[in-house]
Amino acid sequence: MKAQFMTPVVTALTVDGGIDVDGNKAVYDHLIQGGIDGIVVLGSTGEFFALSMAQQKRLIELAAGHIAGRTRLLVGTSRMDPAESVELANFAMEKGADGVMIISPYYFSLTEQSVEAYYSAIAANTEARIYLYNFPDRTGYSLSPETVLRLARKHANIVGIKDTVLDMWHTSAIIRTVTPEFPDFEVYCGFDNNFAHNIMSGGAGCIGGLSNLVPEVCSAWARACEADDMEKVRDMQRYIDDMMSLYNISVPFIPTVKKAMMLRGVKLQEHCTPPLLPITEAQVASLRSLLATLKIA
Repeated sequence: MKAQFMTPVVTALTVDGGIDVDGNKAVYDHLIQGGIDGIVVLGSTGEFFALSMAQQKRLIELAAGHIAGRTRLLVGTSRMDPAESVELANFAMEKGADGVMIISPYYFSLTEQSVEAYYSAIAANTEARIYLYNFPDRTGYSLSPETVLRLARKHANIVGIKDTVLDMWHTSAIIRTVTPEFPDFEVYCGFDNNFAHNIMSGGAGCIGGLSNLVPEVCSAWARACEADDMEKVRDMQRYIDDMMSLYNISVPFIPTVKKAMMLRGVKLQEHCTPPLLPITEAQVASLRSLLATLKIA
């Protein structure tokens, strides 16, 4: 089974909210050395929602130049204005990205017709390979398998989806609906612990935040799936299941992930975009305890 585990990478920031050049390079090197199958810049874990267009372009240039083809690079080009998403998608492709990932519009719950029109307006004005991003906990509604199929039929450059839902039934429904007609359509889950289920259902893998901390574990999990090493797949499933409690240490989880990476020795700072706060001393203690239990040095 072909399996990919990609990282929705954190964005390293300076104390004044600027792009931390050296910190981001250190993060990318950490992931590449860990064998991750791809890096997704400016996803939710990358705090795209709080960065200006100028900051996003700066980060795209930095990522594309430093990663330089050493692994796949997808770029989140999610903007509420579809014209800005087109601009950012075209910019990313000019800089050498392999594709872009775009969340459906958030704030209001929308009809399927509205969402389809939104993505169509973008896809018709860029040659970028587009990965849809379904995250109903953040948008208030879900992309249906039928909407995904219609978009794939209408636009050859819509080539995949990240489906961030707890219920794998929805993700597997997308796989069963779309891939018989478009066998190369890539369906990724957004929660790390759904990775093996996704692969066994015929999906492409996972774009999961825990890989920021343990890229070597997630990469090894993907290789075990490809080798049909079910004993190793099982053991790593249980390990990741235990590790999922990291997401519950702080709300949202991004400051915890950054702090965990720092404790592991990755050279970034813990600063996040407002209103995200650093984790408290009590939360750091919980994090240290979890890392010790998981034997993460």
